[in-house]
Amino acid sequence: MNPEAGASIVLVAVAVVALLFILWAVPVRLWIEALFAGVRVGIGELIGMRLRKVSPYMIVRPLITATKAGLRLTTGQLEAHYLARGKVDRVVQALISADKANLGLTFEQAAAIDLAGRDVLEAVKVSVNPKVIDTPRVAAMARDGIQLIATARITIRANINRLVGGAGEDTILARVGEGIVSTIGSSDSHKAVLENPDRISKTVLAKGLDAGTAFEILSIDIADVDVGKNIGAELQTDQAEADKRIAQAKAEERRAMAVAAEQEMKAKVQEMRAQVVQAEAQVPLAMAEAFRNGNLGVMDYAKYQNLTADTEMRHAIAGGDATGNGGGKESI
Repeated sequence: MNPEAGASIVLVAVAVVALLFILWAVPVRLWIEALFAGVRVGIGELIGMRLRKVSPYMIVRPLITATKAGLRLTTGQLEAHYLARGKVDRVVQALISADKANLGLTFEQAAAIDLAGRDVLEAVKVSVNPKVIDTPRVAAMARDGIQLIATARITIRANINRLVGGAGEDTILARVGEGIVSTIGSSDSHKAVLENPDRISKTVLAKGLDAGTAFEILSIDIADVDVGKNIGAELQTDQAEADKRIAQAKAEERRAMAVAAEQEMKAKVQEMRAQVVQAEAQVPLAMAEAFRNGNLGVMDYAKYQNLTADTEMRHAIAGGDATGNGGGKESI
C-alpha cells in the first residue's frame, strides 16, 4: 500500500471521528436556537456541559425563556442549580411569574426554595393568587356541656421570605383547630356560638397563628357549625351511675356485715344454750349428792316434784311449752 494513501485514510478516519464527536458534543440545532434568540452560548460551553454530564437542553432553553422575559441569568447559575439536582425549568418559570407580579424574588431565593423541597412555582402562584384550605371537622364543648362541631375555610397566601424554614399547611390547620377548640370552650353557652359564629374567626385570627409559617393567613371563615352530643348530661349520667354503683357496693358490704353479725349472734346463742344445758345437767348430780349427804329428804323431793308439775300445768294452760324457754324443767 502506498504510504501516502495510508496517511490519507488515517486522516479521513480521524476527521470522521472528530465530526461524530462534535455532532454528539455540540447540539447544533440548540446552538442555532440560542443564537437567533439573542443568547450567547459558546460551543465550548456546550461541550463542557456534555463532559460534565449536564443536559444542554435543560440549561439553554430555560435560559432562552428567561432572556426573552427580561431576566438576566447565566449558564453558570442554571448549570450549578442543575448539578445540585434542582428543577431548572420550574425555577425559571417561577422567576418570570414573580417578576411580572413585582414580588422581588431573586434567583438565589428561588433556588434555595427549590432545593429545600418546596415547589417554587406553586409558591409563587399561591403568593399571587391566595389559596383556600378547609379544616377537618373540629369538635369542642362549650361551658354548658353541649358539643359543637365546626369547620372553617382558611385563605392563605405564601410568604416568599419565609418559604425556607417556615412551617407548612399542616401547622396552619393544627393551630386553627386549636384556636376553634379554645374559643368554643371559653363560651358560656353553645347558643352564643351559634348566634355569632364569626366570633370564632375573629378570635382565632387575632392570635397570629401564621407566625413561623411559610404562609400569611388572610381570613378565617366558619363554614359550618353543627350541634353534637350533650356531653355535660352524659358526664352527669355517668357520674350518677358511678355513684349508684358505689352506693350499691356499700349497701352490699353493710348487708354482708349484718349477715355476719347475725350468724355470730346465733353462734353465741347456741353457745349459751349449751352452757344452760350443761348447767341443768349438774342439777340431778347435785340432788343426788344432797341425798347422800342428808341435806335433802324424801319430803323435800316430793315438794320439788309437785312444784315442777304445777309449773308444767300452768304452762300448758297458758299455751306454753313446759320444756321450752318458759322455764320448765325436765322431771327426774
